[in-house]
Amino acid sequence: MQKSSLFKLLRTEDIQCQVCQRRCKIAPGKRGFCQTRKNVYGELYSLIYGRVSSIRVSPIEIKPLFHYYPGSRWLSLGSLGCNFRCPGCQNWEISHADVAKQIPFTEYIPPEKVVHLAIEENCKGISWTYNEPTLWLEYTLDTAKIAKEQGLLTNYVTNGYITTEAMNLLGPYLDAYRVDLKGFSAHTYKRIANISDFKRILHNIRTAKYQWSIHVEIITNLTPGINDNENELNDMAHWIVNQLGPETPWHITRFVPHYKLSHLAYTPVSQLERARHIGIAQGLSYVYLGNVPGHAAENTYCPRCGKLIIERRNYQILQYNLQGNKCTFCNQTIAGCFE
Repeated sequence: MQKSSLFKLLRTEDIQCQVCQRRCKIAPGKRGFCQTRKNVYGELYSLIYGRVSSIRVSPIEIKPLFHYYPGSRWLSLGSLGCNFRCPGCQNWEISHADVAKQIPFTEYIPPEKVVHLAIEENCKGISWTYNEPTLWLEYTLDTAKIAKEQGLLTNYVTNGYITTEAMNLLGPYLDAYRVDLKGFSAHTYKRIANISDFKRILHNIRTAKYQWSIHVEIITNLTPGINDNENELNDMAHWIVNQLGPETPWHITRFVPHYKLSHLAYTPVSQLERARHIGIAQGLSYVYLGNVPGHAAENTYCPRCGKLIIERRNYQILQYNLQGNKCTFCNQTIAGCFE
C-alpha cells in the first residue's frame, strides 16, 4: 500500500479523501466508494499503487485524441476501480471489480519500469486509461515526473471528477486530457455516473485548459434514451464553444451495449449524425463520430477550404494532408499538436 497524497483527518476517527470530488468520509478499516483507498489507523492508503490490470501499446486515435500527434504510439495502462461505476461501462470487469479480491491478479510495475517500457516500445508518451486514472493519482504523478525527465508526453483518459487539490498536483506534469462529458444535466449524470453535481467537471476541464495549458478533447458516448436529449446536446455544444473555444474537438461515440445496459440497442447512426449536426450548428469546427468505422465523420476536414486533411479508418490514418499544423491545400492553421 502507498500512503495517499490527499486526505484530511476528521474530529472522529474518520478520514476524508480529497482525491476525487466524492470526498468520501471513510471510517477506520473501511474503503471509499471507489474501493481503492482505505483508512488504516487514521491514515489513508492507496491499495492500487502500481497495480496494473491492463497494458498495451496503442495509437493515440483510440483514446480518442485526433488533434494530438496523430498516428503516434502510446503505452496505455490501467488498474482497478472507479468513482462512477457507470452501468454501461465497457471496461466493467476492472472498473466494477472487487478491488481487494482482484489485486492478486494484477501485476506490480514500478514507475521507472513503465517509463522504460514506453521508451523501449518507441512510444510518444504514457496514457492512463481503461479505468479512472484519478484513483491512481500518486502512481501516475510519480510516473509522469520521470516520464517528463525522459522527454515523454502524458495523457489522462478521464471522467473529469478530480479535485482541485489533485489537479494542482498533476497539472504541471500532464500534457493531454481526454475527458468525458456524459451529459449536461444533474438528472443525466445521476443515471449514468451516480453523481449529480457535474458542474465540478466543467470547472476541471477549464482548469486543465487555461490554468495548466493541457490539450483538451471532449467525448460523449451517446446512449439511447439516456443522454441523447436534443436540448442537452445543444447546451453541451454551446458550453464547449463558449467556454473552451470552437476549435475544441468533440467526439460523439456510438453506444455499444455492455453490462447493466446490455438490453439497450446500439445508437442509431442517424442519432449520431443529428448530434454532430448540433455541434456544427453551434459553431464547433471539429465534431467526430466514433465506433462507426468508415463513416466520413471519422475524418478531419479543413474548416476553411473543406478539404480532407486526415482520413481515418479503425484508428488507422489513411491520408495525411498537413504540413506541420497547416492545411496543405489552403495553409489554414489546424488546432492541436501535429509534430
